[in-house]
Amino acid sequence: MAGDRRATAGNVIAQRDVEKVFRADELSAVAIAGTAGIGLEIVRLFQVELEHYEKLEGRTLSLEGKANRLAALIRGNLGMAMQGLVVVPLLAGFDEERAGGRIFSYDAAGGRYEERDFHSIGSGSVFARGALKKLWRPGLSAEDAALVCVQALYDAADDDSATGGPDLIRRIFPVVAEVTADGFRRLPDEEVGAVAQSVVDGRFDSPGGPTAPLR
Repeated sequence: MAGDRRATAGNVIAQRDVEKVFRADELSAVAIAGTAGIGLEIVRLFQVELEHYEKLEGRTLSLEGKANRLAALIRGNLGMAMQGLVVVPLLAGFDEERAGGRIFSYDAAGGRYEERDFHSIGSGSVFARGALKKLWRPGLSAEDAALVCVQALYDAADDDSATGGPDLIRRIFPVVAEVTADGFRRLPDEEVGAVAQSVVDGRFDSPGGPTAPLR
């Protein structure tokens, strides 16, 4: 899971280093798009509820349960969403019961939808999804998956003003995290920075990014 770092207020860049990808618990990650303040509050509440459940029950909530609980939190924000303060999350994690990864997307009313293979949210999602559709393939290594994510974010930033690309001058890079059976891991800035530098270097020769084979 990866997210850019830009927050906007109308046509103005409000913050260049906001974080949109978070550890939900040891086996799941959550990202937000939409109204940043409310989104961050929902994520904090979600994290606390998962931690509270684990302390009470002595085990983590199932991924299905996490997806349902997040849907309820988003549904609780419906009144604010109707006033324009919309928050849309993305949840991904390792499902111990199925021994594999799963992805869940949501709408502003708390509707929950399970996605296949990959997904994107936010104002630049249509451009990111186009890149993911061409670059994703089964069996990607963790390193290649991170590269695909950064390529997709670059494409989103290329066409969407509310999405920020890698800032090599300020050393502000996307937040990239991976979740496996071994747990949640956020990639260090140095590691993401190296990936971002390779993406930017490649765009000098191919501004549109890597091409997918026709067959």
